[in-house]
Amino acid sequence: MPPPLPAEPMNQVGLWGELIAYGSGVSLSPIHIGLLFLLLLGANPLRRGGLFVLGWMVTIALMVGLLLTVGHGFLLSMEQGTSHRTGLDLLGAGALLALGLRELLPSKQGLKEPPAWSKQLDRLSSLPLPLLIGASAGLEVISPDDVFLVAKAAAALLAAGLAWRQEWILAALFTVAASLLLLLPYLAVVLNRQGILPLLERGKALLLARSDLVVGGLSLALAGYLGWQGIEGLRLS
Repeated sequence: MPPPLPAEPMNQVGLWGELIAYGSGVSLSPIHIGLLFLLLLGANPLRRGGLFVLGWMVTIALMVGLLLTVGHGFLLSMEQGTSHRTGLDLLGAGALLALGLRELLPSKQGLKEPPAWSKQLDRLSSLPLPLLIGASAGLEVISPDDVFLVAKAAAALLAAGLAWRQEWILAALFTVAASLLLLLPYLAVVLNRQGILPLLERGKALLLARSDLVVGGLSLALAGYLGWQGIEGLRLS
């Protein structure tokens, strides 16, 4: 009797979905979206905005590439239940829980204030472009929610046991997914700058008003997911 057909296509589809989900979470970075909006509303929008988006994509690609290289170099196993993956899940859950609570809980004074990062937007956007791209990369690599999402994407790729060509193609897919909320407004400006300017103004105002809810809600949702994954890992270990 012939063996049953392998479930690899379904696993591949699941992996694609996982990478797109993690990447979408990374792309939801209010400070980077706000900076891009300011660049697109200012002088030389296509050149400055395009280089800014390119810098973001290179940073994400380098982060996931470094994690994949380290994982292969140290022969880290990232299957569910292994100590490396369980530790990553639980550590990420704790960091994201703290970040989400900090964003959502009212301040001691009980006053509604703009997010701290919003006060830096104008100053950062006025920097020379190389410095701005460097600052953007630095903000990305110290963002706990983004770092853990990139780490989870790398862990999913390592756990899949793919050939190196497939692995890097999917890493490129993750990079595009992680850049989606920057690519879309930039491409909209390329196609119709005058028509999109009012939407960028409204988007910037909405971002400043609601970013704490977005960041806090996303962080708590991710913390719950990673915590569940970590508990499952402890159960299987």
